[in-house]
Amino acid sequence: MDMKNYVSASVLSADMLNLGEEIAKMEKSGIDMLHFDVMDGVFVPNITYGLPVLEQVRKAADIILDVHLMITDPIRYVRRFAQCGADIISFHAESQSNITDTVREIKSAGAKAALAVKPATPIESIYEYLPCLDMVLVMTVEPGFGGQGFIPDTVEKIKKARAEINRLGLDTDIQVDGGINDETAKIAKSVGANVLVSGSWLFKADDMREAAEKLRKAEE
Repeated sequence: MDMKNYVSASVLSADMLNLGEEIAKMEKSGIDMLHFDVMDGVFVPNITYGLPVLEQVRKAADIILDVHLMITDPIRYVRRFAQCGADIISFHAESQSNITDTVREIKSAGAKAALAVKPATPIESIYEYLPCLDMVLVMTVEPGFGGQGFIPDTVEKIKKARAEINRLGLDTDIQVDGGINDETAKIAKSVGANVLVSGSWLFKADDMREAAEKLRKAEE
């Protein structure tokens, strides 16, 4: 199945003091999605931002808001994140929330539902949920901090996820997040990923548009 490729820029790497300008830069550079990482300091050892910031980002951004919840009990908050402007909400299979109930809550709030897995979580553990998901997020680093290196062992998980999605006849997107640059994008896309989250590599580029195109057009 021929999947469309998307680039999602991780706002974690943006200049937070000039976020409006950074969002405008993303949009002018043809970025498809803004990846918004929410960390609670419990599920992962870091704290970022939450609902008030997302609400302001929604006012400034016309692109898709791709919200990644790295929090302990996401079902308590998904409806509020949808109300604040999230178009896609990813939550973790390793969280405390019931997966089926959380997916249902996300969709009833009008957002697309995605399920994320950490590097050590077997991808087979989420196969039963694939028919109700819009996207699978395979973490290619340990969640919690930006700027980490791509974990090669995650490649096989991406490959298995795409094979199972194809076997079921689904058109589910596979997103990868962590250490994504022009080289690792080729690897991830060659085994079935089609939504590429990149932070520091995009924001440090001299030309963000050119960098985004390199990701989007990366080939095996």
